[in-house]
Amino acid sequence: MSKKMKRTSKLLLLSALTVALAACGSNSGSSGSSEASGGSAGSGQKVTIELAISKASQDSAFVDAELLKKFEEQTNIKVNIQQLPSEQVTTVLQTKLAVGETPDIIQYNLASAVSDLNLERNFEILDNESWASRLLNKEVLSSGGHIYSFHVSQDTGMQGVVYNKEIFEELGLSIPANYDEFIAAAEKIKAAGITPIFMPFKDHWATNIWTSAAFADYAAKNEPTLWEDLNANKKKWTDIPAFETIIQQQYDLYEKGLTNTDVLSDSYDMAVGKFLNKEVAMMFMGDWLIQDVENKDPNMRLGLFPIPYAQDALVGASPLGGQLFIPKQAKHIEEAKKFLEFLASPEVAQEIVNEQEYVSNFNDVTTPELPEYKQEIVDLYITPQKTVTTMEAYMSIDLSELYRNLQDVFAGGKTAKEVLEAWDTKFNQLMKDKGVEGF
Repeated sequence: MSKKMKRTSKLLLLSALTVALAACGSNSGSSGSSEASGGSAGSGQKVTIELAISKASQDSAFVDAELLKKFEEQTNIKVNIQQLPSEQVTTVLQTKLAVGETPDIIQYNLASAVSDLNLERNFEILDNESWASRLLNKEVLSSGGHIYSFHVSQDTGMQGVVYNKEIFEELGLSIPANYDEFIAAAEKIKAAGITPIFMPFKDHWATNIWTSAAFADYAAKNEPTLWEDLNANKKKWTDIPAFETIIQQQYDLYEKGLTNTDVLSDSYDMAVGKFLNKEVAMMFMGDWLIQDVENKDPNMRLGLFPIPYAQDALVGASPLGGQLFIPKQAKHIEEAKKFLEFLASPEVAQEIVNEQEYVSNFNDVTTPELPEYKQEIVDLYITPQKTVTTMEAYMSIDLSELYRNLQDVFAGGKTAKEVLEAWDTKFNQLMKDKGVEGF
């Protein structure tokens, strides 16, 4: 039985139990009907709440159609999904927050919400929600000592090179330990008629997977105070020659013909299909892509290795992503909180954790046996401490302009050096606008 079928069966069982419980309540003379129908503050009228999500996250477990239907049946609250263009999601949300036309819930990631969306000013504190006391790891959902976001998982995504194990085995390839070995492997894959590397750089954020993990690895091994120095204006981005080299390395892969041709036309939402069709062998991305592919085809065997910009680099560990937030200006805050409460219920959270093979963040929800790729990451990188937190965790400002500059390299608009020069100027302005001392 497929995961989807199992999930459907279990949700139907939950539905049946809910109906049975509702019937029992009715038979016992409970007042109930408006309460049972009701997330709409007991009015009995259906309420529709809006949940905004990036198109790149359209496969999120929180917007599963069966799950939303189940929530609506239980509460009389309908969840309408707003899919935002991936490349514009930050700008669109910033505009909505500025004019007070906010969705009731948004899916975003905590680290970026702090810098991009003014977290403390714009979002509800969730410390006192009923599910908060059951959390195993509050830190992954918190900022400034308060819980601002929701997730059933405490996984932090790992970033590196996602690769097709079957293609590697068929071609007798080993995991590349450095840049030269990586190019040699890519050339062998190309010779076999397969696109070695998929770059979906229509989405500007995707340009930063290579650089973010590589910058972080470089800093950890060579300049441990680098992020502090940059954030205190004691150093500029152009002061670090390795950064220019890392940016140039990524572009050189394109120049050597080792990537898809239309890197600026292809987007992240094409990636799952590319891997399923075995059109591509590798991609710089997080392990969430592996899960998305395996959700479509459990027989696909994908793995992840570190960005090979230098010898024996560490795997990038990104801050937890894909959390749900409730804006303070939401029209239906109580109904939005009911949705989080529904997702956090032990039965529903267990369904999601099982389906997505998450590491549970609730003390009454069991972590399932990890899939092969995730167990491999744990064994090869997490347990032996061969990970490094990616650059985003150290930045307190919007990095979108850096991503656009990286994108511009592929459009022929900037060199690697010019990317860093432009970013130095923008970074200085953003930090000054934020009132950071030293700028």
